[in-house]
Amino acid sequence: MNETNYDIVQNQYSQKQKSDIWDTAFGLQKVDNLEPSDYMKKQAQQHIENKIEYADIENNIKSYYENSQERSTMEADIVSLRAAELLSRNGFKFSPATLLGIHKYLFTDTLPANIPVGKFRHYNITKKEDVLDGDTVFYDDFGMINDTLEYDFTKESKLDYNVLDKRTKVFNAMNFISNIWQIHPFGEGNTRTIAVFAIKYFRILGFEVDNSLFKEHSKYFRDALVLANYHKIGKTSEYLDKFTENLLLAGKNELEISINFDKKI
Repeated sequence: MNETNYDIVQNQYSQKQKSDIWDTAFGLQKVDNLEPSDYMKKQAQQHIENKIEYADIENNIKSYYENSQERSTMEADIVSLRAAELLSRNGFKFSPATLLGIHKYLFTDTLPANIPVGKFRHYNITKKEDVLDGDTVFYDDFGMINDTLEYDFTKESKLDYNVLDKRTKVFNAMNFISNIWQIHPFGEGNTRTIAVFAIKYFRILGFEVDNSLFKEHSKYFRDALVLANYHKIGKTSEYLDKFTENLLLAGKNELEISINFDKKI
């Protein structure tokens, strides 16, 4: 029998690291105003304390919802679990296919049947944003999604991060994330998918990510992306820059958004 030449990766995380991962996964649900159930939070705590594994939680959650009439938290619970799993793994490939894979992993069996999972949307979308006083960002036409993603990924992959200083690296990487967010390639779950992708990408680039930002300010993150890609009053990266500094450069910016729609930015 041939022995393998590869070593199996066994990620060993401290309880603090596990807690940070779960806090990030739970916090990301807030971008769509979702809140995990108390049951899910108890399951996460057991995982943090090394009492159960991710597979155990998945089985427990399936049983919980099979026997419960409460369905409003199901999406948040399942997507939180899957986000935590993905964020606990090191594997990553820089490609649009990874975006598709993350979306499929997060949202299989959680979205309405008419929303494609693990596939790019085949229709155009808008979304009323509170931060835009009810207006919407213009997302890419569905027929251009593949070409636009290919352009952005190719452009980013050609950039030599080795010759850039840390601050330039950080803001360039977040600008790339902002650009693919503006494409909004999926019918639902764009910000959560792209946030998971972003965290894994930042790690590959060697950045230390402050996970507490997604725990406490996921909604701010989404609103900042909205404002960085809104044309009618003039795009502003001010708020996304503050988030980026706090996330990757140990910044201490106050994360509050105040927009006067009677005055151009």
